[in-house]
Amino acid sequence: MKKRYLLPFVLLALAACDKEFLNQQDPNAVSVDAYFKTENDVQLAVNGVYQALRAGNTLGETSTLYSEERSDNTGRDDNQSNAGEPFQFNDFSLLAGNTYLRTHWSSMYDGIARCNTLLSRIDQVVFSSEALKQRYIAETKFVRALLYFHMVRKFGDIPLSIHEIRTKEEANEIAFREKEAVVYQQIVADLSDALASDLPNTHWEYAVGRTSKAAIHALLGQVYLTMGATLADNKADNFLQAEQHLTAAYGMRTFNKLTEIPYADVFDVTKKNTCQELIFQIQYLQGDQNYSSSIARNNQARGETINSQFNSTGIGGNVKLDLVNDYEPNDIRKEFSVRFAAHPQVNDWFITKFRDNSDAAGTAGWGGNDWILIRHADVMLLLAETKMHLNKTEEAIALLDEVRERAGLPAYAIAREDATYNAKYPTLKDAILHERRVELAFENHRWFDLIRNYNAEELVDYFRTKSQADYGNAQLSNISTKDRYYPIPFDEYKLDPERMYQNRGY
Repeated sequence: MKKRYLLPFVLLALAACDKEFLNQQDPNAVSVDAYFKTENDVQLAVNGVYQALRAGNTLGETSTLYSEERSDNTGRDDNQSNAGEPFQFNDFSLLAGNTYLRTHWSSMYDGIARCNTLLSRIDQVVFSSEALKQRYIAETKFVRALLYFHMVRKFGDIPLSIHEIRTKEEANEIAFREKEAVVYQQIVADLSDALASDLPNTHWEYAVGRTSKAAIHALLGQVYLTMGATLADNKADNFLQAEQHLTAAYGMRTFNKLTEIPYADVFDVTKKNTCQELIFQIQYLQGDQNYSSSIARNNQARGETINSQFNSTGIGGNVKLDLVNDYEPNDIRKEFSVRFAAHPQVNDWFITKFRDNSDAAGTAGWGGNDWILIRHADVMLLLAETKMHLNKTEEAIALLDEVRERAGLPAYAIAREDATYNAKYPTLKDAILHERRVELAFENHRWFDLIRNYNAEELVDYFRTKSQADYGNAQLSNISTKDRYYPIPFDEYKLDPERMYQNRGY
C-alpha cells in the first residue's frame, strides 16, 4: 500500500488590511504559490486528492448518513443523539440548518477545490514525461467528476467550479446554482478527458486505490444511465452511451464468470489487493490508529464477536426489517451480510458484511477493510438496467442471472414461477432493483438506485406502501415530493437567496 499524505496546500485567507504584520507568512505553512515546483510535488498533491475521499464527511466508509441512511436499508432509531440531526435523514424531516448536511456540503466542495487547485497549477511544473502529467490530470478529473456526481444527485442544481478560486470576487462569480444538465455535462467532459490518458485498464497495472480505465468507464456509464433515467433530453442517446461504457468496463474484467469469485472474498481483508471483482476502492491501513478502518467495529452489536475483536457496547449498524424481509430463501448474501443480535440491550439485526477479526486489527478494532466504491457486480447490474431501457431484455436477464447464480438463487425465469417472488417483483425493473438492493446492501448505492428509477411522486408512493413496523422509529408518513432532493444548507442559501435558491418544500 502506498503511503498517504495530507494535501500540502494552505489556502490563504483574504484580508482587506494593509497592516504589514498581518501579511506575514506562517513559517510552518507552504503557500499554494510556493508549492508546485517538481513532479514529486504534484504526486503528493494527487495523493491529497485521493485522501479527500477517505473522510466520512465526503465518500469514505462512514459517509453512510448521506446516502444509505436516507434509504430503506438502514437508518437510526435514536432520535435524540446529537440533537436528533442524524435521525432527520431517514425520517424525511431534514432541515436546511442541519449541521451534518452543511459539513457534507463544505467537505465535498473542499475536495473539489483540491482538484481545481491541482489542475490550475500543474502547468507550472516541468515533467520528464508528458504521459505522466496527463495521467495525474486524468486521476484528478476522475475524482472531481466522482464528487460532483454525488452532489448533483443529492442536491440537484449546484454551484459549478472547475478553476482554482484565488479571490473573493472569483468566489462570488461562481456562487450560484448551475442547472443539473450543465453539471452533468462537466462530469462527462472530465471523465471523457480522463479516458484519453494512458491510464491502464485495471488498478493492478497501476496501484490499488488509484483509478483506471475500467473505473472511469464504469462511472461514466452510470452517469449516462442516470442522465437517461432522470433528465428529459437525449434519453435514448444517453442509454446507448451508458451501454457502451458499462460494456467496456465489464469487458476489462480479469475473470470469466462472477461465480468464480465467492461473495465473501469481495470483503475479505486478506484479499482486498487481489480480488478480481474490485474496480475502485478507498484504502485503509490495518492496525494504524489514524488510517485504519473502523467499519467492522462500528457495525458490531453488543455481545457479538463476528465483525471484530473490539468489545462493542452499542447496537451496531442498524438494519431495517424491511431489508431483512427482502432477502429470498437460501440467499447466501443474507447470512454473510446481516445477523440478529439477541443481547437484551440490542435485540435487533445488525450489519456483518464488513469484518476484520484479525489480531492485527486487535481489540481496538483498527481494521484493514477498504471501502469499495465500484465493483463488477455493480457494473453488471447497471448494465442489466441499461439494457432493460434499450429493450434488450434477454441480455439484461443474462447479467441478472449471473449475479443470482453466485448468490445461490435460481435464474430469473424460474424465480418468476414462484408466486411470492412474482408478486413482489412483477417487472424486470423491480427484479433488478431488488437484486441491486441485496447484492450491494450497505455499500451506499440504494438511495441513488431509488431516485434513478422513481421520480418524486413515485418515490413517495414507493415508501408509503411499506410497513411502518418494518421501518423503525423513522416515520414513513413524513415523506413528500420535496425529499427527492436534499435542502441547500441554510448558510449557503442565505448568502444569496436569489442565486442560491432553496429546493422546493424546504
